[in-house]
Amino acid sequence: MPTAVLAGSFPENTAAEPLGRIGVLEVRLARNASEIAAAQEVRYRVFYDELGARPNGPQAAAGRDTDRFDEVCDHLLVFDTSLPGPDHRRIVGTYRLLRQEVAAEAGGFYSEDEFELRNLVARHPGQRFLELGRSCVLPQYRSKRTIELLWQGIWAYINLHRIGVMTGCASFHGTVPAVHAEALSYLAHNCRASREWDVRAVAGRYCPIDLMPAEAITMKSALAALPPLIKGYLRVGAKIGDGCVIDHQFGTVDVFIVMPVKQIAARYVSYYGGEAERFAA
Repeated sequence: MPTAVLAGSFPENTAAEPLGRIGVLEVRLARNASEIAAAQEVRYRVFYDELGARPNGPQAAAGRDTDRFDEVCDHLLVFDTSLPGPDHRRIVGTYRLLRQEVAAEAGGFYSEDEFELRNLVARHPGQRFLELGRSCVLPQYRSKRTIELLWQGIWAYINLHRIGVMTGCASFHGTVPAVHAEALSYLAHNCRASREWDVRAVAGRYCPIDLMPAEAITMKSALAALPPLIKGYLRVGAKIGDGCVIDHQFGTVDVFIVMPVKQIAARYVSYYGGEAERFAA
């Protein structure tokens, strides 16, 4: 179990305060080890029990999805306040947040095992990067409302920490890129990052995503085949890096997401930014 409570350098008491609220759902950062452990249990239920990832021995014994980054990351949590019991038993969704300065002290970002993120960071010394990861929501809470609430929390967080660029991996289920040929090819032809923001999969793990010519893609079916998380990222203006990587532990095909905050669609900045200011005030 992580011994650290939070990696964040928030103003006093901010970590304990809500960063967003919709109905009975509330989003804030984890504020103690019990909440982090409960978030790891939610991740295990989604990634391993539901989606078939393969746990190592300690993960299986504990029933929690854990790795070394949990001790240094901030953990964004969605709570159903209508549920009985203590807060750590009300967690229904989570995101893991790793800021650039914390990653530097921890030896790098999580996604550097798959994509050349360090090169991107080096090209933009004036920016502050945030890595998003381990996104999951329990099945009965997978709704537009929950996703909106997570984004409210993320916006409050990036405002508080003056983040300039959000990055991270997003996944297709399975380990055969060709199964997702149309959706991956749609991303390759329509959603690729500009040269300034491009990130390539690491040598030795690189798999191409341009598997079909543009004229062979049916946009409607390609969009329907995109995982909801990737569609959500694209909706706010995210772009896709070069290539994909197969993650055999989690049983996924991973692509890289890059979102410079200044390039995010204005309507989302207006909506989520307004909510962030309200809860960060």
